[in-house]
Amino acid sequence: MRRSRWAGALALAGAVTALGAGPAQAQEYRYWSFWDGAGGTWAYATQGPATLRPADGAVAGFRFTVSAESSAVDRPRAAADFGKLCSGTPQKSGTKRVGVVVDFGSAADAPGGERPPRERTACARVPEDASAGEALAAVAKPLRYDAQGLLCGVAGYPEAGCAEQVSGSGRSEPKASGKPSAGADGGGPSAGLLGGGAAVVVLGAAAVWQARRRRG
Repeated sequence: MRRSRWAGALALAGAVTALGAGPAQAQEYRYWSFWDGAGGTWAYATQGPATLRPADGAVAGFRFTVSAESSAVDRPRAAADFGKLCSGTPQKSGTKRVGVVVDFGSAADAPGGERPPRERTACARVPEDASAGEALAAVAKPLRYDAQGLLCGVAGYPEAGCAEQVSGSGRSEPKASGKPSAGADGGGPSAGLLGGGAAVVVLGAAAVWQARRRRG
């Protein structure tokens, strides 16, 4: 039954994405997108931050954005430059270094009443088997998740809400804010960190759909 519901969620999300061709009908979502900076160039990650385990010298980017389709998502504005991000962090046995860029997005994409913090860049020193999500947690606490483990807030931004649908006026449609799951301040359940890949937008839509079905 769970599999059929997930398939239905993806089908619904795919339909939402397809509507991106018609701006008047497109359904946009406000969410944290995940990027892989391999080779010094930003690209949508092919895995979510919970499963992507970057090697020493990798760069992970997170951008708060509003979008209806993955092809139109804004990239992090800082360069994916590991040399610059980790120039002052030497190698250490048993650990790895991951450059982390956190772009809180533009004022236009911010939820009502909030202002995006200044961009944050850091070099995370984490265990060799750490995920990109754990690297983020090492440099940008507190993190916040919803009941399905979807990454909702980074360094306390935004204060509430999660993968909200945004109306044509730019205002979020009413939705109960997600509460952090157990251990969220420590990076949350690594298996629950969703996002990343070319399907971040549709996964966000699917997560919202699933949550509403469960409440029903």
